[in-house]
Amino acid sequence: MTAELVRGQNHPLPHTRLEIRVSAGHPVMACVTCSDPQGAVRDEWIAHPGSPTLPGIEVPRRATEAPRFTVDLDAVPEAVHQVNVLLALPEGTAGPAHFGATAAPFVAVIGQQDAELASFTITGLDAETALVAVELYRRQGAWKVRAVGQGYAGGLAELLADQGLHTARETAAGIQETAAMRTPRAEPAQLRTSGADGGYTRPAMPRPSQTPGPSQTPGPDATLAPGPDVTLPDGLSAAGTQPGAAGSQQTPTPDAPQPAGGPINYAHPRRQSVAPPPPPPAAHPAQPGQPAPPVAGDATGWSMEERLYNQIWGMFEDLARSVAAYRSAVDFAETRLDQELDQVLSDPRSRIGGAGDAAREAARTKCELLTDRAREVLDRDLAQLTAESEVVEPALPPAFARWDNPAWHAYRVPMEIPMALRLGDLQLPESPELRIPFLVRLPLERGLWVDSGRSGSETAMVLDEAQLRKLALDCAIALAARLLAVYPPGEFTVHVIDPAGTAAPSLAPLVGSGVLAGPPAAGAQGVSDTLAKLTQRVDLVTMAVRGGAADSLPPDLDTAEQLLIVNDFPHGFDDRAVTQLRYLADEGPAVGVHLLMVADREDASAYGPVLDPLWRSLLRITPVPDDHLADPWVRHAWTYEPLTVPQGSAVLRQVLDQVAEARRSWRR
Repeated sequence: MTAELVRGQNHPLPHTRLEIRVSAGHPVMACVTCSDPQGAVRDEWIAHPGSPTLPGIEVPRRATEAPRFTVDLDAVPEAVHQVNVLLALPEGTAGPAHFGATAAPFVAVIGQQDAELASFTITGLDAETALVAVELYRRQGAWKVRAVGQGYAGGLAELLADQGLHTARETAAGIQETAAMRTPRAEPAQLRTSGADGGYTRPAMPRPSQTPGPSQTPGPDATLAPGPDVTLPDGLSAAGTQPGAAGSQQTPTPDAPQPAGGPINYAHPRRQSVAPPPPPPAAHPAQPGQPAPPVAGDATGWSMEERLYNQIWGMFEDLARSVAAYRSAVDFAETRLDQELDQVLSDPRSRIGGAGDAAREAARTKCELLTDRAREVLDRDLAQLTAESEVVEPALPPAFARWDNPAWHAYRVPMEIPMALRLGDLQLPESPELRIPFLVRLPLERGLWVDSGRSGSETAMVLDEAQLRKLALDCAIALAARLLAVYPPGEFTVHVIDPAGTAAPSLAPLVGSGVLAGPPAAGAQGVSDTLAKLTQRVDLVTMAVRGGAADSLPPDLDTAEQLLIVNDFPHGFDDRAVTQLRYLADEGPAVGVHLLMVADREDASAYGPVLDPLWRSLLRITPVPDDHLADPWVRHAWTYEPLTVPQGSAVLRQVLDQVAEARRSWRR
């Protein structure tokens, strides 16, 4: 099944022998640059019409409407970390002046047996004359393709300079000169076979009749047929099949007779048309004087995930500012009422009689009128935000969704890390029914602290201590399960410190599914061993990163992100363990080691101010609703509500079982 990519989205490549086909509708130059893990491009790592081959890579020898790239990733040098597929308009031709003047280029990645693995329509181009279409890159020993679509108005020279090539201008000029010499002047583009003399040419395939439209969601809008101007590997026909195979078309030789009755059709006989994808969500036309109905994903972004993330933050800001305006209007009305009442009382003549009562009543009426008008405006904004929330919530991916969202019941182990993770919901007293998802970016930039104490929470005051600690631990386990579920298999490792063994019932889903790195550490010795192991990892990775020697890390080092769940702190911690914990909280997030503490600050009061930096370094969340978070715009106090698994639901265990099964099948 073809993966229809949008900007920024990636897709795993199950095959290493690939063909990248481009359909542009006008002649384009096809080039490839290779870069190392630091993103540096060398002069000898550029394939272009004048030098069309690199180890494992071959590009067309001239500008054409439908270039093809032949790639054998197994033959690419080990030093190459990324392969960039470039398209550029040839200079000095009668073609379009920029990509925005033509149909959107369409790129397809073809694997074995002519199977289309991924496709990408590069929309949104304007004055660009060169662009990075897609990139193939290594990750965890495997190859992936990412849709890029980054254009450059300064042409090929600006593109190569952006990739760090010092001779970008000279190299681009040479490529353009070579392409101009090789571009046919009065004949159609031609398809070359890889004969010994390379002298046989064929007529080009007609351009597909359909052209991509101005859609925000890229996708194929035309039937992709084998394009012209490709040097095919020896032993393959133009359709990519073995000569003589059933259903394949033989590659003619110079002496072979041409079939009569019209031009040759080079389309693969088993190639099927790909229907264009549906357009991006669009609002229905609004009634006069009414706002347009909301749609999910109408914010800016290169992917649906990014658009939803930006839309949620937009809703967050809109609600904060709407409530701020309402509160400001109410404060103004009440201040004005106080001033008018003071003015009435300051006049002795109005203290008695009907005039004073009438003045006071008029002042109160005016205050109520202003307050009612402010509430009408707020209700209008809340209705619009509520309608938007009702369409956004069902469209959220698992990382952004509540546990009761159908996305979790249709959960599949992801191949990429999401942008963010939902930790809970936020609400304001003016609109308790409207909840905004509380999202934090991934990887985590700071640790998490689930407060099991009663400080500052009215809801916590009515619960007994044991019940509150149980809720806090369940909240932490649900968060750990979310993190495990949204990371690719083997890219997130969870450790647990439970000195007294009191967390066994809550840890049952993690332990039973087998997703933990090892049994929960118990006792002072277990605490010491776990902290020493993670501290050593932080030291090694930090030194390797700072010294630029990442390759020197021990081969048995777990490169996955690490999460340490600490229960019942500071029980079982001596002074050395406390120091190591503080070190992990400060230095760990930068190198992929994160804390998730379940603790009551009062239990550690004996340490005094020594632990103040630890608590400040962690993001505090609560197992019950609490108003301890503030927004960055107007500093409202928002009520945080944790995400809870529905009573009686088995979704948590089902998700963890899928994660464990994926790890076993991937051997991670």
